[in-house]
Order: sequence, then structure tokens, then C-alpha cells
Amino acid sequence: MVTIKLFGMTKSLAGNQGSLSLALANGRRVKDLVKLLNDQYPKIGELIEKKKVLVSVNHEIAHEETEIRDNDEIALLPPFAGGSGMDQIDDSQFVRVQRENFSIDQELDRVKSRSKRIGGIATFLGIARDRSKGRDVDSITFEYYEGMAQKKLREIRERALKDFDILELLIIHRYGEITIGENIVLIIAGAEHRADAFRACKWAIDELKQITPIWKLEHTPEGEVWVEEHP
Repeated sequence: MVTIKLFGMTKSLAGNQGSLSLALANGRRVKDLVKLLNDQYPKIGELIEKKKVLVSVNHEIAHEETEIRDNDEIALLPPFAGGSGMDQIDDSQFVRVQRENFSIDQELDRVKSRSKRIGGIATFLGIARDRSKGRDVDSITFEYYEGMAQKKLREIRERALKDFDILELLIIHRYGEITIGENIVLIIAGAEHRADAFRACKWAIDELKQITPIWKLEHTPEGEVWVEEHP
């Protein structure tokens, strides 16, 4: 028996369950799990076949030959919402997923305090808007995969520090219900020069929306809509 965590639209397709327990008797690879899902939850199976839903094993995206062992953590991931060479520090202050709002001024000071060589800072602030794809939006709820989301955000920060000529990168994403006009996500890149900060900041938000398991549910007058694409 394996337990599969569900997020976003996959919960709706499984009757609003947060997880599935399936008897994986014939084989212990991801392809065997997908076949079982095809049999019991064909709509979910179809999305996996079309690569619109990914399978993760122990917080890593799996392929069809990935082996499934006892006590592995398995999850179905619908489309996402969404080490540097410096002295080692507690990166939990620079990579956070949190329910509460954040202070932009405090986070700017946090980045600036990392180095006196910082001469340019670029920021991206995402806020909740009241229109999406021609629909009125009353509020938004963000769901995330605890553990994997933080891991992917740390990877983004580490890659940015390695691949771009920057001195620090901070990423915060909120979860839970967000009202219109409230802050959602903040990225701050600090560098010696502005051009490097701009490049790193843009790359980080684009990468976040591609690889971080965070999902957005829009509450509209017509009902709830899981958002799959993230411009």
C-alpha cells in the first residue's frame, strides 16, 4: 500500500481528498503506479500521460522507471502557480514560505545588511489582482507542498548566487487566503551593479513559477478555479 499526496486540481479529481492510498501489487515503479491511477482515476491518469501532472518521489520529480520503496513520499503535482561562495548563514531568513504578510522595508534591510558592496537592488513584488483571464476575482488561496516548496526555493537562491554576479537573493512566498491588493511574493536581488540585480531578479521569478510546487485557487463569483498557467 502506498500513500499519494494530492495538491491543486488533483484533489478535486479525486473527490476532494488530500491523499490516496493504493495497493501497488504489480510492480514497484512509477509507471506501475501510473497504470493503477489510470485504472482507478482515469482523469488523473490522463493528465499524467499528457505531462500536465508530474509524479514526485521524496521531493524530486520522478520518471516512469523510478523505483518506489516502502516509506517513500509520493505526490502528484499539477502545474505550479506560479550554496553560494559566501559565508554560510541560516538561509531560512532569505527563503521563506509563510502565511503572514511581510514588510518590504524590513526585507530590503535584510538584504542590504549582507554586504557593504551592494550598490544596486532589484525587487519584484507580486500582489493579488481582482481580474484574471476576463474573470472577476474576489480572493485567492495558495496551497504549497510543505518541504518540497522550500527546497526548490533554496535551489533557486543557490543557483542565482552561483550563476549571476549578485551578492544576495531573498525569496518570500505567502500561502493561505490572500485578499485582493495584498502581497503574494517578494524577490530581492542585491548586487554591486543594477544590471546584474535586474537579471537575477527576473530569472528568479520566472524560475519560481516553473519549478516551485505552489498552486493558486481563484475565488470568483462563478465559483473556484485552479490556475494552471502563470504569465
